Formats: sequence, structure tokens, C-alpha cells
Amino acid sequence: MNLFNVYPLVDITPVRALGATLWDDQGQQYLDFYGGHAVISIGHSHPHYVQRLSEQLQNIGFYSNSVQIPIQRELAEKLGEVSGYPEYALFLCNSGAEANENAMKLASFHTGKTRVLAFKGAFHGRTSGAVAATDNPKIVAPFNAGHAVSFLEYDLAAVEQALQAGDVCAAIIEPIQGVGGIIMPSHDFLRGLAALCQQYGALLIADEVQCGYGRSGKFFAHQWAGIQPDVISVAKGMGNGFPIGGILIAPHLKASYGLLGTTFGGNHLACAAALAVLEVIEQEHLVEHARTLGDYLRTELLAHAGAEEIRGRGLMIGVKYDFPVKDVRDKLLTEHHIFVGNASDPTVLRLLPPLNITKAEVDVFLQALYALTEKAVTVIQEPSALD
Repeated sequence: MNLFNVYPLVDITPVRALGATLWDDQGQQYLDFYGGHAVISIGHSHPHYVQRLSEQLQNIGFYSNSVQIPIQRELAEKLGEVSGYPEYALFLCNSGAEANENAMKLASFHTGKTRVLAFKGAFHGRTSGAVAATDNPKIVAPFNAGHAVSFLEYDLAAVEQALQAGDVCAAIIEPIQGVGGIIMPSHDFLRGLAALCQQYGALLIADEVQCGYGRSGKFFAHQWAGIQPDVISVAKGMGNGFPIGGILIAPHLKASYGLLGTTFGGNHLACAAALAVLEVIEQEHLVEHARTLGDYLRTELLAHAGAEEIRGRGLMIGVKYDFPVKDVRDKLLTEHHIFVGNASDPTVLRLLPPLNITKAEVDVFLQALYALTEKAVTVIQEPSALD
């Protein structure tokens, strides 16, 4: 049997990783400035993470949600405390797509309505409803296309007009678009969207799968705008590589037996991984570190990268040029041994390093980028407050 060939692969085989460093099967070392699509939040093979998972595996790795699983409650309490949402409830699943699928399903159950508002450039996943709310017709099968989804610009008048039809159960939005190219709706738009959803009886779903868990320099990116969504979806950095996702659910949304469900969601190992992530984020002050180091990275890029625009917050940054960046991205990997990401916009480099990356590692990336874009500098802004 062969693998179903749906991924274009680079000819590199990582076999070991630590922090922001990878080693391949030839012994070549790489700097990870992409974190496997923003999944690596606390660094590869963090010792506390390894210990937490190892200890849990020695006790029990899995049983279904038909029994008491106290580590789920422990995770919910810790996530509420660290995120600033102690009054919300947590439903656990396995991925970001599954989180968004359950968020939209919950909204439809709660409101009795069918239509979802999404936004141009959105990426919410590849399950049936999530992919229908993703703005990429190439990955929407005819089977998925039957969902009632409307794609809008960041335009409050258009949002209100859509809501006035009375059939909208939810608006789903990424507070910072990832795949779309690190696009940020304004704070005013997010506040206006929250108010309109409340006015017209639709739920506001914040898709924090990529931009959450400290990546923006706050625990959740929507917190920069001072709003409180009805549902918040999480995954990626939540487990630092172990598959886990979830939705944080506002107190006015009530649970009932059978409303949502999953076999593997919230299993013992996944919860141990997620608890380790939260403990390291808290103990190592990684949200604050992402904000401070992200400010440094943005300042340097603005001054020296020769880019058309620097987008994003914290350690979620898009570097937009006036030319396709594929060649730069490829040479960063093959000549400088640095992983970075791309976006649906071919002129944008997407930067998503682990939240505990060091200033020295950031400087290695910067010098490589400057060299490739003919914007090399001899000294990187010294002295620095981070030294």
C-alpha cells in the first residue's frame, strides 16, 4: 500500500528536535521558524512536556468519555485561569477543524438557524462545515457546498444586512487570519461585529486555532479588541504537537446529553499534553515573551527587510513583498536551513516560530532574510532590551 499522495513534500526528513531546532536524518541542523503550522508553542521536546506525557502514559493513556476523567476538569480549570475565561465551559475534541465544526453546530442548535457568516480569505478547516466556511473553492467538494455560508468583506454594513435576513446562526472569524496571509480585521470591526451578533441573535465564534494560545502577545488575539465571543475554538499550539482541540463556550449556552460528542477528544494523553503547555506558558511567561520578542522582530523587519508591509502581532507575522516569495522561502530552507511558511497570497512569508524562541535565533533568521532580499545589515539593532 502507498500513501495517498495529497501533500507536496520537501526532501527533508526530521528525526530529532529540541526547542526551535530540528535535525534531519543526515545530521543537518535547521532553525524552525514555522513550528509546523504554528503547532509548536512551547518548543520541541520541552522537558516538562516530555515528563508530563511519559508519566501519564505509564498510568493510563486512553479511555472513552463514558467514564470519569478528572484530568479533563483539571485542564478546563487551568485553561480558564490562564486564558481569562474561568466562567466558560470547555468541550474537547481532536483538531481545529473539529473545533470549528462543533462551534458552528452548537450555534445552529442554540439559535435554530442555518446560515453562517464567514469572511473573505478565511480558513477554518477541512471537515464538512468548516471547509464550507473556508474561502477556497478548490478544497470544497460538491458534498460540502450545500452548507449555507455567506462570505463577506470586513464591512459592518454588509454584516448587518446579512443578519437582517434572520437566518444566521453565527459569524465565524479569525482575529488574525493565518493561511489568508496574516490579515487582521480592525479592533473597531471586531467590536462592531460582536455588537451586531448580539443585536440580531447570532453567535460570534472566534477561530483562535492558529492565532490563540499566546501567539499574538495576548492569550487570545481577540482580546486585543476587548471583545468576548460566544464560542472560542482552539487547537494547534494547545497540544504542542499532540492532537487536541476544543471550544470554550460562554455560560449562556447550555449543555445537554448527546448535544456534542467524540471518541478520542479529551483523552488522558491529550489532556496531559495540553496541561503541560499551559504550565510552561505560565511558568516561562511565554505570552509576554511573544509580545516583547514579536515587537523586536517587527521593528527589525520594518527597518531592514525591504518589505512592502509587515503584518501581525507577537510571533504571528507576515512579511509581504512586491514579488512572489517562493524563491526566498526555498533558499531560506536549502541555503540557510530555516523553515518558514507561505500563505494563500504568494507574496507573503508566514512566520510562526515557537513562543520560546530566543533573540539570538531571531537574529539568525533576520540576517538570512536580509541576505536573500539584498537588504543585509552588519549590525542588528544594539543594544537591545532583550540582551
